[in-house]
Amino acid sequence: MAGSDGNISKKLMNRRQRLRPPPLSTGSADVVSLVDTYFNAYNASRLREACQLLTRIIKEGATVGVSLSGALTPAGLSSVLTPLIQAGFIDYISSTGANLYHDLHFDLGLPLYRGGPGVATGAVDVKLREDGVIRVYDVLFPADVLYKTDEWLMRTMMADEFDKRMGTAELHHRIGKYALETARKVGIDKPSILATCHEHGVPVYSPSPGDSTIGLNFSAIHTYDADRGPHVDPAIDVAEMAALVLDAKRKKGTSAVVIFGGGAPKNFLLQTEPQLQEILGVSERGHDYFVQFTDARPDTGGLAGATPAEAVSWGKIDPDRLPDAIVAYVDSTIVLPILGSYLMQSCRPRKPRRLYDKLPEMMGRLRSEYTKSKLYERYWGKHVEPPKVKPEGKAPRRR
Repeated sequence: MAGSDGNISKKLMNRRQRLRPPPLSTGSADVVSLVDTYFNAYNASRLREACQLLTRIIKEGATVGVSLSGALTPAGLSSVLTPLIQAGFIDYISSTGANLYHDLHFDLGLPLYRGGPGVATGAVDVKLREDGVIRVYDVLFPADVLYKTDEWLMRTMMADEFDKRMGTAELHHRIGKYALETARKVGIDKPSILATCHEHGVPVYSPSPGDSTIGLNFSAIHTYDADRGPHVDPAIDVAEMAALVLDAKRKKGTSAVVIFGGGAPKNFLLQTEPQLQEILGVSERGHDYFVQFTDARPDTGGLAGATPAEAVSWGKIDPDRLPDAIVAYVDSTIVLPILGSYLMQSCRPRKPRRLYDKLPEMMGRLRSEYTKSKLYERYWGKHVEPPKVKPEGKAPRRR
């Protein structure tokens, strides 16, 4: 550990410690053999079973939704996720806004560093503050990384195309367009999750958009002019995610949820089924596959530790498919490189579904099925047509 004299931060944040892992674009037969041969008991066995089940899910052609929580992107793990997106293994995402925001640092060519165990204790936090350095457990970066990302993000969202009502999928798709352009201009060989999802038409949702620096920045726009967008509407997100799941099921397909951590992204991924069954009165039985990687216990009552069996009671998981559900109690930062390598080796790439491009069509199906339900008749009346969908345009501006 660096001593107390001088600028500790300069000693810690040196070129050799910079975090920029290359994309995990190819798998390893050795990793597959290691997992299949030696991961035989306890949570190692659950991880092996998860790798094998996800291989089957991908080959089966299931629609795969992934939830991301915890500080994964500051650890450089979008280098595992973006190849999976490019390979067509991830069809839509529910994520904390923080993961999406911190991944933008890499598009801008800004540095993050490994900090080591001595930093993780918090022993030098006061000195880091004096030196203008931010810590995420054992990851370090200059505060200037935040300021430069904020500047880029703020100016991006000030563009006219953001001045409207929208859900987070559209917000992220539009940010992703500029992120992709920026990454290419800077010469980044691994664009961010948002940039990659924009390129491949993968919708990305954030259940708590205000709980991240993306939200802080669009709030600054609101503070300047309350009539100016982006006006982020969570009702759009809830409806679109339900439409994604319904579309997969009505096309005789299966729906898989893959959960890293817990929190709001996990519930946002799972609540699609209660939205269909309980709120809209649409006939459904739950997601077909459930795979979770978590370090949370179930006995505290928190959602992160809630089991797939508990999810069955809510209608989130098809009870007939419960035997296929897997929970591995493993840190996601350990799981992702192993799982990514296993899947890239075991599965051929799938053609991207480009679900973002199909959202209007899927929303039409959702509205159609809702109008036929008893709950629709109860609230809106029998044979009452819903209002026509208004064409896309700017949010109304008050003078």
